Amino acid sequence: MNGKFMKTAIASVLAASALGFQASAPANAADGDFNLTIMHTNDTHANLDNVAKRVTLVNQIREEHPNNLLLDAGDVFSGTLYFNTFQGQADLDFMNLMKYDAMTFGNHEFDLGSSAEGHAALGEFIGGADFPFVSANVNVANDAVLAPLDNNTYTKEFNNGEIYNGVIKEIDGKEVGIFGLTTEETKAISSPGSVEFANYITAANEAVAAFEAAGVNKIVALTHIGFDDSKTYDNDQLLADAVAGIDVIVGGHTHTKLATPVVNNAHGEPTVIVQAEQYNNFLGQLDVTFNEAGVITSHTGILHDVKTAAADAAAAAMLKPYADEISAIKNQSTGAVAKVLLNGGRNEGGVRSSETNLGNLITDGMLATAQKIDPETTIAVQNGGGIRASIDAGDITVGEVLTVMPFGNALAIMELTGTELKAALEISVKDYPNEFGGFLHVSGLKFTFDPSAPAGSRVTDIQVEKNGKYKKFKEKDTYKVATNTFTAKGGDGYTPFAAAYADGRVSEPGNIDYEMFIDYIKTLEEVNPKMENRIVAKTPALSKACQKRAATPAPDCVVNP
Repeated sequence: MNGKFMKTAIASVLAASALGFQASAPANAADGDFNLTIMHTNDTHANLDNVAKRVTLVNQIREEHPNNLLLDAGDVFSGTLYFNTFQGQADLDFMNLMKYDAMTFGNHEFDLGSSAEGHAALGEFIGGADFPFVSANVNVANDAVLAPLDNNTYTKEFNNGEIYNGVIKEIDGKEVGIFGLTTEETKAISSPGSVEFANYITAANEAVAAFEAAGVNKIVALTHIGFDDSKTYDNDQLLADAVAGIDVIVGGHTHTKLATPVVNNAHGEPTVIVQAEQYNNFLGQLDVTFNEAGVITSHTGILHDVKTAAADAAAAAMLKPYADEISAIKNQSTGAVAKVLLNGGRNEGGVRSSETNLGNLITDGMLATAQKIDPETTIAVQNGGGIRASIDAGDITVGEVLTVMPFGNALAIMELTGTELKAALEISVKDYPNEFGGFLHVSGLKFTFDPSAPAGSRVTDIQVEKNGKYKKFKEKDTYKVATNTFTAKGGDGYTPFAAAYADGRVSEPGNIDYEMFIDYIKTLEEVNPKMENRIVAKTPALSKACQKRAATPAPDCVVNP
């Protein structure tokens, strides 16, 4: 940091007691040294079944380390029935119980922005918090719900339940600055509405300058930008490279399990980066020692496995009414029985990079509903990122369906040109074979693409179903395509859809995704969807003349028609 002493050695030691807790900070601290323990969570996504165990860990760590902070790096919202049912209020009760010190916004905190109530649930969540929210690059001034909660400043005089760029916490007579950052990608992958996201590097530099002007030389960035996310937007490593003065980055968004803290020395002084994976699986603990100049001279870090802890009795009793209500919902049968596993998983062969039988089933159900509303609808598409889990063979419960589709996305019917539709399919496969939340599952069409071709020029063949038969797709034709409102408004970077939306070529009947799915599967004689080669990755064969030539064909080699 500006004005800090440079240091010659940084020691990173992962040390834990037999109970799995971090060893105490170095005993022989130099005069002016300050020991701080940062407990951290991220991307919990309403996974509350083991929250009483997290309470135990927090209480025990606090007892051992009186100089402490408890921070959350965002994405408390969305992901389980706890969120569908209580819209963050159940999570908030436990965060208040654990006495969190600050939280930053994840992209999923804005998921409900496309609903009629907008950010009402988020506003209620913030207003009820016994801690402040921080994000230096989020501008909520144009949002009617969030604007009254915003202060747009860095301060030590803050109120709980309000939003700040950053806050200054006093701990044992020392001041620690905490500011937040939220990924700019939120505008493409969530529904922030009028909420705006500024450049994270610019915002971080302003935050450091504000804290240093206030005499604060111990600075924590609480970020939801990802440890190694796309360089197109932002990530923690690029942040550490670009901005001097940040001592600790407590991160989220990429669900990264950093069992050992990562140290960045780009500016000659350490920036320590931590992240605690996902879904309340771990509670992170980082112990750092600062010298008088605010430079970290030693640190240790560990991730505590939440499920191995004992449950706090009071927290378990507090959870029971919530859990009982969720259990009742989970156990309701839809009346349909899956003959096979319905694949909604991730990684290779999963919904973010491949056709799956569940993706086919969801889009078939969406198309069936859309055709009842507008019989001219011939195609349906569903983003893979909106499919969050698989469904086991056997009775399909309401709980399973809501876990698969936790966002409650509404139906939209787009009127697209063939050119726009083809451009969208190119976006769908641009990252293949890497996962992409916008990967489209389809009904009413099938297409082939060449993964060896440059992104944007991969789709080689499209056929559209009509009267039970597939016919050649034509770019000059117009097609009515069903999807969800998130995708229709340009979510996941679908600019062709966003253009149609802006042009008034999208209707919004309002049918909810999981309700459409349940209604559809109840009409089937059996729920046994197949893989149908709706999406095929295929490298075109070279002409016979080229096949006879060298292993690396000459530029004049052509592809067989």
